[in-house]
Amino acid sequence: MLDLREAATRLAREESGHVLALLAHRFGDLDLADECVQDALVAAAAWTTVPANPAGWLYTVAYNRAIDRLRRAAAERRRLQAASYLLALPTEEEPDMVVEHSDVGDEHLRLVLLCCHPALDRDAQVALTLRLVGGLTTAEIAAAYLVPEPTLAQRIVRAKRKIRDAGIPLSIPASLDERVDTVLAVLYLIYNEGYLSRSSQGARVDLVDEAIRLTSAVASLVPGNAEALGLLALELYGRARTSSRFAGGELVLLEHQDRTMWDAAGIEQANRALSAALALEVPGAFQLQAWIASHHANARTAAETDWSAIASAYGQLLALTPSPVVALNRAVAVAMADGAPAGLALLDGITGLDEYHLYWAARGELLARSGDPDAAAPAFRRARALATNPAEQRHLDRRIAAVSP
Repeated sequence: MLDLREAATRLAREESGHVLALLAHRFGDLDLADECVQDALVAAAAWTTVPANPAGWLYTVAYNRAIDRLRRAAAERRRLQAASYLLALPTEEEPDMVVEHSDVGDEHLRLVLLCCHPALDRDAQVALTLRLVGGLTTAEIAAAYLVPEPTLAQRIVRAKRKIRDAGIPLSIPASLDERVDTVLAVLYLIYNEGYLSRSSQGARVDLVDEAIRLTSAVASLVPGNAEALGLLALELYGRARTSSRFAGGELVLLEHQDRTMWDAAGIEQANRALSAALALEVPGAFQLQAWIASHHANARTAAETDWSAIASAYGQLLALTPSPVVALNRAVAVAMADGAPAGLALLDGITGLDEYHLYWAARGELLARSGDPDAAAPAFRRARALATNPAEQRHLDRRIAAVSP
């Protein structure tokens, strides 16, 4: 039973976005495609055996659900007529369409651009793309935004309704300039969720790889955009360290990672992307983050990391994009460069992160390194209560035990 449940979950994670993109493009109806894919996923939860081709099964079931809905929608004569040629196609052949990832083509990118249409507000664009393209659940998106789940659910419903009512097409526009910033923000959040999933045991490599693929596609469509190249470099640096970040399902902190396991070719690819971005001489936040990541990735040992340079870069990033999370990262870098008390002094001035587990984890760590385990323990416990990733939870359990009498 567990294997069946895991297979159905994997299907939702890895294939639902591809199938949704194909159906949305084929029927020209995002809402219909989403509803039918969700119906099919519900049916997958009742599997008694795993189909030989799960992706093909999902496409076929969702496709047939769509055809059934169109047949029943007698009042929608215009849509039924437009789709009539589909009704005559033999559905037995449909599974082959999704066996290979390459068959999806640019439909994922089209779906991203649809979700990032300027008619939608920024929050709706990001939330809708994460939900439909990234395959994240509403709960995962809400966690990324630090907002209540019902708020995200309503945001997604309203965005889908607006796309439907306005008849926004599923197409790649002639110019991406008006949408590229939002597209990059979306891909960054998808990458972040993959880098350390809030619900799985560790990283979700499928999301990281999908973010890299889509970011590379966007960068090729807007070759003069330095931030697209910067984001691509940032994602590649993170991907290169994937194999060393978890050992036996346990989180391994950067300073303890086996750097011989890092992907040297991936780091070199990231170095090239970052160099290309910096050569354009158009500063941006993603380039700064990639530059910081490059210091970590290219340091042969943890001791060789130039924390002073990283702290300085976070200062620039904070000036460019002020946020409490950036301020937190700067405080940690300062602590590594100048000592834990210096980092704690900066942490004391940060507000707005009371519900952010990494703030409390960092506070606990710096208190412990300052020789105050009694103060560190409650900070670690607060972080543990807020963390949702199982590997992070176990790491915090170990830190609590280490500082407790």
